[in-house]
Amino acid sequence: MKTVSLVSGRTALRFLPMLLVLTIALPCLHAQDFDEYKVRIFGFWLYSNPGGSFTDATTGDVIDIKKDFNFGSYSTFTGKVDWKFTRKNHFYVAGGSFSQSRVATLRRTIVFQGQTFNVGAVTKADLNAPLIAPGYQYDIIRRRRGNLGLAVQFDLFNSSASLFAAAQVNTDNQVISAKKSLLAPIPVAGPAFRFYLTDSPRLFVEGNVYGMYFFGYGNFVSTADNLGVTLTNNLSLNAGYQLGSRLTVNADTKKDRLGLRLTQQGPVVGMEVSF
Repeated sequence: MKTVSLVSGRTALRFLPMLLVLTIALPCLHAQDFDEYKVRIFGFWLYSNPGGSFTDATTGDVIDIKKDFNFGSYSTFTGKVDWKFTRKNHFYVAGGSFSQSRVATLRRTIVFQGQTFNVGAVTKADLNAPLIAPGYQYDIIRRRRGNLGLAVQFDLFNSSASLFAAAQVNTDNQVISAKKSLLAPIPVAGPAFRFYLTDSPRLFVEGNVYGMYFFGYGNFVSTADNLGVTLTNNLSLNAGYQLGSRLTVNADTKKDRLGLRLTQQGPVVGMEVSF
C-alpha cells in the first residue's frame, strides 16, 4: 500500500506543472478577443451631402453654400490609423476633408471681407475644411465579442473660404476677390463600440458618437455606424452611413473671426487592415 501511494504521489507531481500551465492558459484562451491587433489602418470613401454656411467676420453677412452657390453631393475620403499599445489603450490619428468649388450667378448682393459682390455677378466660391484629429481611447469594456470605449480627440479644422468675381455688374467689369481662413481647434469626446454578431469574427457592427459644446465659440457633433465583414485575419470590408457631422464656429466681429457652419452626411464604404 505504501508503494502504491508513493507511485501515485510521484505521478501527481509530474502532472502538477502541466496542471498549473492549463490553469493559467485556459482562462486566457477563453478570454481571447476577436478584435486582436496592434496597428489598424482604416480607409473610407464618403459620398457626402453637405450643407451649411460661412459668415463674414466684419458685417455678419451669412453666405449659404446651398442657396447661394448650389453646393451638391460629392465624393471625399476619410481615414484613421489606430495603435492599440495595450489591450485597452489606443492612440490614433483620424483625418478627412471637405473641399468644394462652385460657380454661380448671384441672386442677391453679398458682402464678404469688405468686398461687395453684386446681384448678377458670376462668382466662384471655394470652401475648404480639412480635418486632422489625434486622439486617445480607453476601452471601458473589452470582451471576446466586442468592446465599448471612451475616446477623447482634438479636432483641428484648418478652414478657408473665398469668393472671386471676374466680371462684376455695374462696376466696369472690375475683378473682385476676398478670402478668409480659420484655424478651429476643438476637443471632442464620446463613446465608440464594436460588437461581433456571431460567435466568430466574421460579421460585426461598430459606431461612435463624438461631440462638445463651447458656448460662445461653437460646437461639434458627429456620429457614424458601419457593418463589417472579415475577409481574412488582417482584412475586412466595411459599409455604413455617417448620420451627421456638424461643425459650428460662431462669427466674432471684434476678433475678426470667420463664422462657419458645416454639415456632412452620407454613405461610407471602405476597408480596414490590421497588423
